[in-house]
Amino acid sequence: MEELQARHRKEQRDLQSRITQKKKQASKKTRKGVNDECDRLEADLKEKQAGEVAALNGEDTAVTVEALDDLTLDTTQTTETAVADETASSATAEAGDAGTGVSEPNGEAQGPKKGNRQKARLARRAAEQEEAARKAAEEAKNLPDLKEQERSRMLEAMKARDQLDHLRIPLGATPGDMPDVAGYKLVRSAAAEYIEKNSDDFVPFLEEPLPDYLHKIRDTGEWGGQLELLALAKTYGTVINVLQDFGRVEKIEGGSGEKAIWLGYYKHGFGLGEHYNSLRKAG
Repeated sequence: MEELQARHRKEQRDLQSRITQKKKQASKKTRKGVNDECDRLEADLKEKQAGEVAALNGEDTAVTVEALDDLTLDTTQTTETAVADETASSATAEAGDAGTGVSEPNGEAQGPKKGNRQKARLARRAAEQEEAARKAAEEAKNLPDLKEQERSRMLEAMKARDQLDHLRIPLGATPGDMPDVAGYKLVRSAAAEYIEKNSDDFVPFLEEPLPDYLHKIRDTGEWGGQLELLALAKTYGTVINVLQDFGRVEKIEGGSGEKAIWLGYYKHGFGLGEHYNSLRKAG
C-alpha cells in the first residue's frame, strides 16, 4: 500500500509539473482551453488512482476517491508560481498587441522590435534626404547666374546693334570697308537669287509661298535665318560659323575655301527676338 501511495504522489507531482508548464506557455487566446485541459487531466489522474486503490483494497471506488483526497500534494506554492508566470506572460502578450496590433502565440514579441527598427531606418533616411536637399539648395545659391552674366555682356552690344541696324551697317564694320545701302541690298538679292534657282532644296522648309518669301528677302529688311545663311554661304563660297549659347558653334559649309564668317545667334533678350549679329575678334 505504501508503495502504491508513493507512486501516486510521484504521478501527482509529475502532473502538476506538466500543468504548470502548460499554463506558462498559454497565451491570452488559449488560456481558457489550457485551464480546461488541466482540470481534465487532474480528474482523470484522480479517478485512475482511486481505481487502483479500490482494486488493491477491494473497496468501493467512491469511498476510495474521498480517501485519496488526503494524499493530494500541497501545491499552493506551485500554483501561485504558475499564476504569477501566467500573469507575466499575459502582460508580455498584451504589450505585443499594443505595439503591433497583432497577437503573437507563445508570448512572442518580435513584431514591435522589427517595427521600431524599420521606423528608425525610415527616419534616418528622411533625415539624410533632407540634409542632401539643404546642401543642394545652399550650393545653388552660390552658383553664378549665367543668364544674368550673358545679359550684362550683351547690354551694350545690343544698344549699339539697334542703332547700326537702322542704318543697315554690319556690327564691327570700319569706315574703310563699310558697305553702302546698295551693297547691302546686293547681298540680300544674291541670297534670294540662289534660293530661287535651287528652290527644290528650300521649298520643303518654307512656311509660305516661295514668291512671298523671296520678296521678303530681296525687298525688305526683315531678319533672316538659317536658310538665308546657307544661301549666302553657297553663293560666296565661304564658311559661316554661328556661335550659339554655351559656346556651341554651328558650321554652315558653303565651299572648300578657307574664308570664314563668324556670327552670333542671340535668343530672346531685351525684346529683340531671335536674330544673328556679326562678330569680330576682340582687340
